[in-house]
Amino acid sequence: MSASKHIQTILNGAIQSLKSVIPLSMDIKSPSLMMQPFEQKEMAVLIGIIGDIKGRIIIDSTSNCFSQIGATMFGMPLEGEMLESFTGELGNMIAGNLCTSVATNGVEIDITPPTVIVGTTRLFGFQHAFKLPVQIEEVGDLTIILTIDE
Repeated sequence: MSASKHIQTILNGAIQSLKSVIPLSMDIKSPSLMMQPFEQKEMAVLIGIIGDIKGRIIIDSTSNCFSQIGATMFGMPLEGEMLESFTGELGNMIAGNLCTSVATNGVEIDITPPTVIVGTTRLFGFQHAFKLPVQIEEVGDLTIILTIDE
């Protein structure tokens, strides 16, 4: 399978994964190509992808957005270390679900443990990146970034 086919499969898998993990209405916009650096403003979770394709998946949003998702899923507001832990686990759930989803389409990938990034950060060092903007109803914006290493 070609790299572009793998990328399309992973983007489609990310959309399916978001819809199955986050129990809220969302509007998923069209993916677009992104240039480096990626600038993260407040909070994100980064998970490495290895296997048929190598890269990273970054789930970027605000602490308020992650907190509201957590409140919806667990019935209580999250903050501080609990919010950071939840953000990592949310990334793990989305990326783990993504692995299962793409495997049904013949793409074998595995993931690394999540790294939660808090504060302003600029990420460099990737060949290609795709940005998938998501608007979660009554919660806010979340962006999935898929970086590809060649």
